Formats: sequence, structure tokens, C-alpha cells
Amino acid sequence: MKVVIDTLGGDYAPFEIIKGAVNAQKKHDDLSLILCGKEDEISECLGKLKYDKTRIEIVSAPDLISNDEIPTVAIREKKNSSLAVAFDILKKDDDVIGLVSAGSTGAILTGGFLKIGRIKGVSRPTLCPFLPTKKGGYVLVADCGANMDCKPINLCHFALMANEYYKERFGKENPRVALLNVGTENHKGNDLCHQVFPLMQQLDINFVGNMEARDIMSGDYDVVIADGFAGNVLLKSTEGALKIMMGEVKKSIKSNFFARLASVFMLGAFKNLKKTYDFNSYGGSPFLGCKKLIIKSHGSSKAKAIEVSIDEIITLKNKNLNYRIEKAIENAKINIEE
Repeated sequence: MKVVIDTLGGDYAPFEIIKGAVNAQKKHDDLSLILCGKEDEISECLGKLKYDKTRIEIVSAPDLISNDEIPTVAIREKKNSSLAVAFDILKKDDDVIGLVSAGSTGAILTGGFLKIGRIKGVSRPTLCPFLPTKKGGYVLVADCGANMDCKPINLCHFALMANEYYKERFGKENPRVALLNVGTENHKGNDLCHQVFPLMQQLDINFVGNMEARDIMSGDYDVVIADGFAGNVLLKSTEGALKIMMGEVKKSIKSNFFARLASVFMLGAFKNLKKTYDFNSYGGSPFLGCKKLIIKSHGSSKAKAIEVSIDEIITLKNKNLNYRIEKAIENAKINIEE
């Protein structure tokens, strides 16, 4: 099996991206890599690493799609960009099971939608990251930015897809699915929430009602459903709060001698805390609902995050996730009109 990598996407491209891909290759004897980007830069980076040359292919794609470009225009017109070429390979080569990129989120979502296409029955794909919870588990957010304006059918499909993903990824048979809202009462929310709530109750999922944003990491929920606008605000706000919290912990430790002395005895706890909230440990977010597996890694991803993202693609392929999503949509016990 093969995975195609956009080596130009991300703040630490291309070396960290290539290093992470090579590290993943070392773990999987049946994995081959296709590296898209500037050929000379890729060769230079590989020259600093030990790898199996028989399982790496370099494809010249010297152009970069930046975050400032209009995604739909860039994907269509920048045919020699690393991301566009990677999508072309993903679409045409049956042996290529997935794509990993830390590049422009908009361009990745556009490429997945336009070039790869949707699984049969899926109204819209969804970007679905997960966050750690205080109880030691994980919570998914679907959608977190792929679809800013949604219809009720879209959120219902997000719920069905994320439910299957959680079951296969974390091995929990009956995940608790909630709807992001401004209160837990059934009557709360905007018009979209009012329409979606009764539809969620009819789906073959463990729908537990509304969830307030402050409870996202409580551990009381496994999957949270939202339109892309609200979901992205939720995710970014949570990331920002965690970043500030970690900064304040560091500041407090450095505030005086006794705090620094006490911190020596808590090094293990601080390391565990940092690891828990380090996105590099979790890889990227799957773009659920496309015909092939796509992982959007964080723009600041280093080698570990890329390695884990490739591991994720292999895991989801082995779990036959796309087939399970297709069957879940097909067997939905509700007639939702678009």
C-alpha cells in the first residue's frame, strides 16, 4: 500500500514532513511513500536520513499553495503544486490509500471534495479532529471548519460518520453523541439546532442531547456535532485557552525560588501534562466522507505528527472505515431531504 505526502505544506516543510514520513515507513514493512514537492529539496532531505530507497518515490511538484490563496482557484489553476499533484495521484492510483498534508486547510478540503469526491450518500464531508478529555479519553468535533453554512442533513451525516469513526478508532461500541448548543435544554439554540435535534433522536446513534462548549473536554461526551463555523470557534478557543494555561503554569514556576524548587518534584507530572495537550502526539484530523482517506495535519506539525498521521491512515484503511461510513449513511433510519 502507498501513502502520498505533500512535502511543501506546513511551517516546518519539507524536512520535518519528510522525516516523519520516513519514520512511519520504518514501522510498516508494506508501506511505500510518494513524496510530492521540489525534487532537489526532497533528495537533499532524504540524504540526511536512513530509509528504504525501494519504497520511496519522488514526484516533482515545485509549486506551493499558500494559505492566502483562494482554495478553489489554487487547486484548479496551480496544477504543478505539491498538493494538486498529490490529489491527482491519490485519485488515479488504486494502490494509494491516502494523503497527508500540513498545508492550506481550504485547499485540502477543496481538493478532497472536487478531485476525490464523496462516498455514496454523503451530503458533505466533515473535518473531524479529536481532543483529550479530563477523564483520559477523547472527544471528536465534527465539523470544525470544512462547512461554514450547513443544512440539517449535513449535521446528521456528520453524526453518522463521526460515530463510525469513533467506534473504529477508539473501540467504543456506543459513543455518546451530542449537539453543540448554548444550553443543554432541548429547546435551546438557533433554527438549525431546532431542526437538527429531533432528527438526531431518530438516528441509530447514542444521541445524548445538547452540550455547552465549556464541557467539551469534560469526558461526558465522545462526539460533538456542529456546523463548521461554530465547531471551528470551539476548537480554536479551546486550543487558545490551553496555550494560555500552559504559559501561566510556566510563568508561575519561574516566579520565585521556592516555586522552581517545588517544580523539580513535579517534573513527571508536567511532562505528562505537556504530552497530553501536545497536538504532535495526535497527528492530524481526518476529512471524513471522501472516497479515499485524507488527513489534514496541523500547520505547525513536526515529524512526530506526520508519522502519526500516516499511522492513522493505515489504521483507518485496515478498519475499512469508508465502507462502514457508506453503510451507515445507507441504513440511516430517517428520510432527510436535502
